[in-house]
Parts: sequence; C-alpha cells; structure tokens
Amino acid sequence: MPAFEFRSLDHRGKVKRGTLEADSARHVRQQLRGKGWVPLEVSEAKDHQSGGGLSARLSGTGKLKGGEQALITRQMATLLKSGLPVEQALGAVAKQAGNPRVEKIVMAVRGKVLEGFSLARALAEYPRAFPEMYRATVAAGEQSGHLEQVLEQLADYLETRDDTGRSVSQAMIYPAFIMIFSALVIGFLMAFVVPKMVAVFDNREQAMPFITVAVIALSDFVRAWGWLLALVVVGAVVAFSRAMREPAFKMRVHRRLAALPMIGTMMRASDSARLASTLGILGRSGVPLVDALFIAAQVVGNLAIREAVVTAAARVREGGSLSRALETSGYFPPMLVQMIASGETSGELDNMLSRAADYQERELTSTVQTMVGLLGPLMLLTMAGFVILIVLAVMLPIMQMNNFMAG
Repeated sequence: MPAFEFRSLDHRGKVKRGTLEADSARHVRQQLRGKGWVPLEVSEAKDHQSGGGLSARLSGTGKLKGGEQALITRQMATLLKSGLPVEQALGAVAKQAGNPRVEKIVMAVRGKVLEGFSLARALAEYPRAFPEMYRATVAAGEQSGHLEQVLEQLADYLETRDDTGRSVSQAMIYPAFIMIFSALVIGFLMAFVVPKMVAVFDNREQAMPFITVAVIALSDFVRAWGWLLALVVVGAVVAFSRAMREPAFKMRVHRRLAALPMIGTMMRASDSARLASTLGILGRSGVPLVDALFIAAQVVGNLAIREAVVTAAARVREGGSLSRALETSGYFPPMLVQMIASGETSGELDNMLSRAADYQERELTSTVQTMVGLLGPLMLLTMAGFVILIVLAVMLPIMQMNNFMAG
C-alpha cells in the first residue's frame, strides 16, 4: 500500500501536513474529510531524486542526517529482535519519529515493503536518504537471514561515525570563534582606531619609525581598498566553488590536500577510519570483499584516496592482497596496512578491520584535539601581536618626541 503526503486545513483553519497510507489519493482525501479536514494537496511520497512533488523538493524530503539514520536503524534493530515484522516495525518507527520529514521517508519505505518489495529494494527507491553502503548492508542481512543482528551492527557504526563528526565539529567552534573575533578586532583597529591615534603626528616634521609608517600605510590601504579586497576574496571563493564542480580540477585539489603535512595527515586518517569501519561492517554482513571495497569507496571523502580504493579493489579482484594494494597507493597509514595484513594472514580480516577502524578513530580524535588545543592560543597570540604592534606604532613617535624635547 503506497504512502501519500498531504496538506490540509483542520477544523480550526490551520494547515496540517503529514503522511497516510491508502490505495489511492482519492482514498486519502476521503480519510481527511472523515476527520473534518479540507484536503489542499495530496501526492504520493517519493524521493527527492525520483521526482517528488513541489512540496517534497522544497522541504528536502529525500535526505536524512547521520543521527537520524542511526536512530532509525537502532529502532528497527530493536523492534525486529522483539519479533515484529518489517512493515510493522517501519510503521512504529514512523509514528515515533517526531519529525514530519523522517516520517514521510519511513512511511514511503513501508509502502514499498507492503507492495512486496524487500527492505533493501524499498530503501533503494530513496538513495539520498539511504546510501549504497547502507542498502548493501541491509541486503546482506536479508540474504543471510540475520537482518536484526546486521542492523544492530550498522546502528553501532552509524552512531560512532555521528559521534566522531559531532565531537570534531564542537571542538572547532572555539578556534573558529577566536579566528573571526580576531579578524574583526584587527580590522576595527586598522580602519578606525589607528587613523585617529596617529593623526597627531601628521603635522610634525620629525621622521617617524618604520613600524609607525608601515601601520599607517596598512591602515590607509584597508580604509581605501578594503571593499575591493573583500570583493576579491568573495570572487575567489565563488570561482573556486564553481571550479570544484569540475571533476578534473577537484581531483587535482584533493591530491594536493592529501599530500599536505598536517591537513593531509588528518584527511588520510579520517578516510582510513571510514574505509576500515565500512569494510568491517560489510564483511561481517556477508558482502564479498571486492564488492565491499567498491561500496566502501563511496564513503571516502577525498577523491584521490577514493580512486586508490577503487584501484585496490581491481587488484584484489585479480587475486592480489588487500594490504599490498593499499600500501602501494601511499595514502593509508602503515598501522592500518599492517593490521589488514595480519587479518589476511590469520583469516580474521573483518575483526581486524574493526580494530583498525577503532585505532584510526582514536588517533584522529587525539590529533584533532591537539590541533584545536594549539589553534586557540595561537590565534590569541596572533591577535595580541597585532595589538602590540599597533601600540608600538603609536608609542615610539611619542617617545621620540619626548627625547627630542628633552635634548
């Protein structure tokens, strides 16, 4: 039974939105009129990429956040372990979603299941909400007959990934605030404070120190051409964003980013952790290694590293070793490669991949915390340095004037 999205007026004249299951849009209108509501719009629930209606496109129905994915998966695993059929579990998850957008997606998936689709096939109708890795894991669980266990493992993976991303984002709030605040303070000093403080020296014939001359020149430049500098920066950002839409340019940028000392190290560690986690969950779910590699490549953010994973998958398909294929690319940490090699030798590759993912995530978290801990004081020192420079630019001429008058 398909799901339909509706927009109607209740008996108080308020607009109500939601999702109902029915045989047809006409049946939905009848249900709404039975409640005393006036139906305004009724359309079949569809994915954003599958051609949903205007309301679906405006509300971004086709997407799910990482935390929402994890919550839905955890709830499904719990309900399936308690013995509920898939369609009833989906209905229960939709009712307690608490978010109309999530409810629409889950109800639409339930409608496909009621039509006779498997859960994985129903999820495939909504690729923006459920990526390929998610769908492949569910399909493997259905084929093995252990869907609830597979969903539980998948929920663990999604929760860990979401927690890691949230902790990194929260850790970056303070340095970002310091950076923006420092830029605003320095810009205010250069544009408004410095001109007034040094105006007293304009009519003096004495030579001013180099620091004072440089600060005055910089202040004059900011006041005269600051708007042009801001336009150039905005234009450069827009041009770079458009250029990043070209695959060749984006690949070149990602290759250079992956080769940078600090940023590249963090990027490689992050993508290595994602790759190992995804391979581990897919392997434990029964997905063949070669297929798992092609699927796991989609969760790798850096295009250069993603290309290396695809190349490694091709070499494994030809009979090569996974550890050797990853080592050849030069993008993956030696510890990860060694742990994968140990797993291949011992026949416990899936467990070793999970351990490697945990190790890489701990290393990444530690590195990010260290960098964030250093970035805040560094920005404070930078702002203090600029303030001291401005104070010196003002105080040195005054000291020279006092010395001249005393002499």
